[in-house]
Amino acid sequence: MTDQKTGLTYSSAGVDIDAGNRLVDLIKPLVRATARAGADAEIGGFGGLFDLKAAGFKDPILVAATDGVGTKVKIAIETGIHGGIGIDLVAMSVNDLVVQGAEPLFFLDYFACGKLDPEATASIVAGVAEGCRESGCALIGGETAEMPGLYKDGDYDLAGFAVGAAERGTLLPHKDIGPGDAVIGLASSGVHSNGFSLVRKVVETSGVTFDAPAPFAPVMTLGGALLAPTKLYVKSCLAAIRQTGAVKGLAHITGGGFTDNIPRVLPKHLGVRINLAAVPVLPVFKWLAAEGNIAELELLRTFNCGIGMIAIVKREQLVEVMDVFAQNGERVVDLGEVVAASSDERVIYDGHLNLAD
Repeated sequence: MTDQKTGLTYSSAGVDIDAGNRLVDLIKPLVRATARAGADAEIGGFGGLFDLKAAGFKDPILVAATDGVGTKVKIAIETGIHGGIGIDLVAMSVNDLVVQGAEPLFFLDYFACGKLDPEATASIVAGVAEGCRESGCALIGGETAEMPGLYKDGDYDLAGFAVGAAERGTLLPHKDIGPGDAVIGLASSGVHSNGFSLVRKVVETSGVTFDAPAPFAPVMTLGGALLAPTKLYVKSCLAAIRQTGAVKGLAHITGGGFTDNIPRVLPKHLGVRINLAAVPVLPVFKWLAAEGNIAELELLRTFNCGIGMIAIVKREQLVEVMDVFAQNGERVVDLGEVVAASSDERVIYDGHLNLAD
């Protein structure tokens, strides 16, 4: 008698539908907690809905952004510390929306892995939900993809998609940015989510393991310190825009640092002069610079160095704007001013970063 072959199943191919359903059950209450005017933040349908009229907009311009977390994910995987990665994911998109004067409205996430771990994935989504709540943004949907053969077990990647809106005529940057306008900086919470290929290379050559005390913050492990979530600037920036009317432009300091990001919001004939001594350099950057022997200009083009958001404001209202940012929990510093650009170098640095311990 010939033995019959056992029939193949999706599960035997490495995809567990039941695990996916368990994940949905785990995250439904997290998603509901992000509900806001215009969205009930329920998931399970084939698409998410948002009502612009219910959100109070009359003549809106939609603004969209998408991003990931980059190789910072590798540190989360190696350490098993996943929660902050979800905040990073939200921050990288909603911070890009607010620099255009837009209020974030809703967010969707995409999560891909080799083998789905519902509990670990739920902790990531919990971070996404926290980031959405802090930004006033509804989490209205997403996708989870289990792809054995493409990802190893334990590996994952994620991407985020945010949509915001601003009333017509209120978008940033303003066209009247001019020489003499003040440039201020909002402090970062750490490395944020850029430059981690270099960070990981420095860690590798240093010989310090992720579970060892961080040389720059001994009360934390190195992995935990490096995984400090990206700061969310939405509420403070919207407050400054709306309460003062003096914010002319904002620049989210991501990959490219000051050097590449500030010119993106300036007219072609303008640049900025930055006082590097005023930058509140965080200990993590001092350690990376020393351990990796990283040149100052390389630091400035790779990392935020301690400033995660730049605001260009009317000089006569500088103190007022700084006060509003401070009242909304920001550490804010006066970094310099807008100047006429006399060459291709549109970010001029005065002095040096304080990289001493």
